[in-house]
Amino acid sequence: MTSLRQDERWLAVAAALATRARPASHPNPAVGALIVSQGRVVGRGWTQPGGRPHAEAVALAMAGAAAAGATLYVTLEPCAHESGRGPSCTSLILQSGIARVVAAVQDPDPRTAGSGLAALSGAGIEVRLVPQQAAGDSLAGYLTRQRLGRPYVTLKLATSLDGCIATADGTSQWITGEIARAHVHLQRSRADAILVGGGTLRADGPRLDVRLPGLEHRSPERWVLTRGKAPEGWRGLSAPDALGARMPGVQYLYVEGGAAAAAAFLAAGLVDRIEWYRAPIIIGRGLPALGDIGLASLDAAHGRWRRTDMRCLGSDTLEVYSRVPCSLE
Repeated sequence: MTSLRQDERWLAVAAALATRARPASHPNPAVGALIVSQGRVVGRGWTQPGGRPHAEAVALAMAGAAAAGATLYVTLEPCAHESGRGPSCTSLILQSGIARVVAAVQDPDPRTAGSGLAALSGAGIEVRLVPQQAAGDSLAGYLTRQRLGRPYVTLKLATSLDGCIATADGTSQWITGEIARAHVHLQRSRADAILVGGGTLRADGPRLDVRLPGLEHRSPERWVLTRGKAPEGWRGLSAPDALGARMPGVQYLYVEGGAAAAAAFLAAGLVDRIEWYRAPIIIGRGLPALGDIGLASLDAAHGRWRRTDMRCLGSDTLEVYSRVPCSLE
């Protein structure tokens, strides 16, 4: 009998595989799958570009006959609906001889929504649903889209120690160092869309592309928060509350500022994650990272965020915060 700890460990590996699919799997979720037989990995996979083949199909194809009697670990419940692009993952699993399936998240898509696991169990396959943090995190964009009808929003801030994004005259290049800036480009490559405010676009003319060798093709869609017409090569969003309808296929949105755009998303309660890069400098009288977010009292500011990561990037520091309570709960 496989222990819960072992199942969680293998699901964490499947979650790591899932990160390879983001954002190329768009519009499908980035899923990771692992097939284990007698403690040995015989198959692995992640959702392929464009959403097909699914992670389970890739892992089963790799495992071949070795899948018989093995355990399939998958971050998301296998799909149960047939499509014109091939059989469902549930059907493939039933044909493979897999003896056991361990999933981390039940699929909220109404076309599956538990029916995949039910079909597997009904066919005599042992099924186990094991909530696992890393697996859930790897599906944040898909789950937010399914449950809340909008993308998962990450707000990126790059400031001095005293919270400034520029000097008083607007000079902002460069507050953070080269390593931190490279990390920002990596984070851009993992988003479906990236957004700045109209003021930032007019003042700085940012490219908002990915300039890391080998990842240039993963530059996200460019959006601007504006009530006017978006310039060529950009798409416009009139207000943060409109992002669900205006971005129907986007799972991950990366908001880079400036202060007004950041404040607008925070005030609307639409920020799920904050990535805050801090440089070891003090500016004093400069431009603040945020505008008014409509906070009525200090008590209302407490308990909203929890720090989930902190690391050094050269001389700079990155702090990551997730919203409390988590928008996916």
